[in-house]
Amino acid sequence: MLRIAALFAAAAFPQHPIEETTIAEVHQSIRAGRLTCRALVDAYLRRIEAYDKNGPAINSIVVVNPSALQQAAALDLRFQHNGLAGPLHCVPLIVKDNFETTGLQSANGSLSLAGYIAAKDAFQVQRVKEAGAIVIAKSNMAEWAFTPYETVSSILPGYTKNPYALDRVTAGSSGGTAAAVAANLGLAGLGTDTGNSIRGPSSHQALAGIRSTMGLTSRAGIFPLNLNADIAGPMARTVEDAARIFQIIAAEDPDDPATAAARQHPTPNYLDTLDRNALRGARIGILRQAYEREGLDPEIVRVFTAAIEDLRRAGALIVDPAHVEPLPQRDRAAGPCMGFHYDIDRFLAARTGRVPVASLAEILKSGKFHPTVRRQLENAAKDPQNGPDSPACAADRLYRQRVRDAVIATMDRLKLDAFVYPTWSNPPRLIGDLNTPHGDNSQFFSPTTGFPAITVPMGYTRGTLPAGMTLYGRPWSEATLLKLAYAYEQATRHRRPPASTPPLR
Repeated sequence: MLRIAALFAAAAFPQHPIEETTIAEVHQSIRAGRLTCRALVDAYLRRIEAYDKNGPAINSIVVVNPSALQQAAALDLRFQHNGLAGPLHCVPLIVKDNFETTGLQSANGSLSLAGYIAAKDAFQVQRVKEAGAIVIAKSNMAEWAFTPYETVSSILPGYTKNPYALDRVTAGSSGGTAAAVAANLGLAGLGTDTGNSIRGPSSHQALAGIRSTMGLTSRAGIFPLNLNADIAGPMARTVEDAARIFQIIAAEDPDDPATAAARQHPTPNYLDTLDRNALRGARIGILRQAYEREGLDPEIVRVFTAAIEDLRRAGALIVDPAHVEPLPQRDRAAGPCMGFHYDIDRFLAARTGRVPVASLAEILKSGKFHPTVRRQLENAAKDPQNGPDSPACAADRLYRQRVRDAVIATMDRLKLDAFVYPTWSNPPRLIGDLNTPHGDNSQFFSPTTGFPAITVPMGYTRGTLPAGMTLYGRPWSEATLLKLAYAYEQATRHRRPPASTPPLR
């Protein structure tokens, strides 16, 4: 009876501050009886109510899970009898609107898919649920994941705001997940990244974000943008929490043939690889090709220069410059390989009878999309549907392999453990500004090669606007990149919560 009374007391009066908390801290408090899962979920729901559509009106959440408290209570009951339900026990996750999620709408940011409820969870959603996590809400995204620059869709009125400066963008397309996690509306989140969309929003909101090696994580059950480059993964306030989630989602999936490659690369225990001293003796190359361009912001240069000095102080050997050469040119005359038209038509056709529209042609006919994406939808509809056996895809595979060869040859020649560069060359833009330099540095190296990249907070510009640093490396080197990112994070501690969403009274 005393144990039950203590649990009820913890539910009513949680003794664990949830702002900036971590998975390990939550589990410690649950074990100590200072926190229940229901109290934790309730606290996040209260913050969503106070800050997402009210107060600063971050506008990051599309739909809240109406069963979240019930699921939390079930986890509390399970904990009483059997302990933690798994490594993600009671982790309230924010999941991007393009992940199929049973019981919750999955609309890919588009009115044309409003009301669609999937019959099966996306593989990554299934994995985190099985590990004990709760999908507390689905987050806003750039419609169809088209733009890396801002988060605006037709499924949710208005822009998602950057909680660090409410007149600034979140980047795209996973800006809703990033804004919600940064504002402490959930413990961590899941996003997708075709060219930028985990790393850019993480950079703009002082988060750690992981884009994995192609084939290490499954895309099954996620609306595609371009399966040649689509990746999904975690976004979190700490590298350790990102690693904890990554550990769960990195797994082979028969529904995504790309993951068959993972069989030859057994998944390590990523938490065991985290080391505060990992930068000692690490050889890190400055990839100036990735970020030196017209419009490079002087404050980004200042912050990145300071980051390089922090790496040196932590024991890293800096190789500057670390130039990848020769970089081949893509044969544009070969035409597109697969791409949005090909991928989305097949994804929707497989769900005919459940989705409101079953092809790109039907999407255009519906007119239910944000005006800003019309031209991109129309242009995509004109693209030839070159399948994987087409000459266009053969040319694309050859090009990607040549870029991979050049990157690995450079790393071998310079004996590098990783490359490093600013994730964006410019601060977050003002909402509505599409004319000033955007600064997105993520579109080429990792998406073209399929090699992993991790972003970590490196400081602030204009006093309050977050900036991130990317660590990019060899295929299947996530353990190396994570330990380097962790060592840098622990040495600098740049992450701080946004002032717009303080603790609730």
